[in-house]
Amino acid sequence: MHRRRGPNFTYVSSCVKYMIFVLNFIFWLFGGLLVGVGLYAFIDKWQATGLIKLDTVYDVMLNISLLIALLGGVVFIVSFAGCVGALRENTCLLKFYSLCLLILFLVEMGGAVCGFVFPRSLHGLLELSFTERVVHAYRDDPDLQNFIDFAQSDFHCCGLTSDGYMDWSKNEYFNCSSPSVERCGVPFSCCINATDISSGLVNIMCGYGVQNFPVAEASKRVWTSGCIEIVRSWAERNLYTIASVALGVALSQLFVIYLAKTLEGQIELQKARWQT
Repeated sequence: MHRRRGPNFTYVSSCVKYMIFVLNFIFWLFGGLLVGVGLYAFIDKWQATGLIKLDTVYDVMLNISLLIALLGGVVFIVSFAGCVGALRENTCLLKFYSLCLLILFLVEMGGAVCGFVFPRSLHGLLELSFTERVVHAYRDDPDLQNFIDFAQSDFHCCGLTSDGYMDWSKNEYFNCSSPSVERCGVPFSCCINATDISSGLVNIMCGYGVQNFPVAEASKRVWTSGCIEIVRSWAERNLYTIASVALGVALSQLFVIYLAKTLEGQIELQKARWQT
């Protein structure tokens, strides 16, 4: 025997509806913040340098301010669809929202699988191509330069690949054939002791001429291992922590997709009730 439903009965759960709305409202604000910060940094760099190169995919990938703006734009649009779709009970927006989350989830899973399945030789080719682009653009993009200096000083590494500090021979300023005073050198962020303890000043010339030294001699002045190997070793040491975080993110995404599809089904039931 079914319980009689009153005239005010609705299949749509207020708990599910407003949970989706609040979660997406927070991400909508965060996406807007990323767009604002990214565009501000992009325009500021454009005005400072007068030239921004965006000819290839690598140019876009290495433009950090533009990447932040693009990432913020995606978050802003998807979370806006979730917000309005839940609040207005719009199934089209909810389908778009859940589809975007599903695509993101599949891309993350595909990236994780490719990282384990692809042979190390292919990884090496990708790293080499990417390294040449990064090292070559070091002095052309202030944001990229600051990011590389931060990574090298914090992770105690120099360069990207297994060649380590010798990667900087691919840069037109640090190449030994360069007329620059920095020829055969590396950035100061590679130095083990770049900051003078007594004065507190950074010695930007501490990496000059290091490429002329063998690894044993260079290791007394600069970090000689590439950053990719250092980060990979760090990831292997913290594999369980990283796996736990990744699993938590994946389950959270699946839970939100489940909420969106649940709300979508409830809205369809409610529409069918109104029609009958």
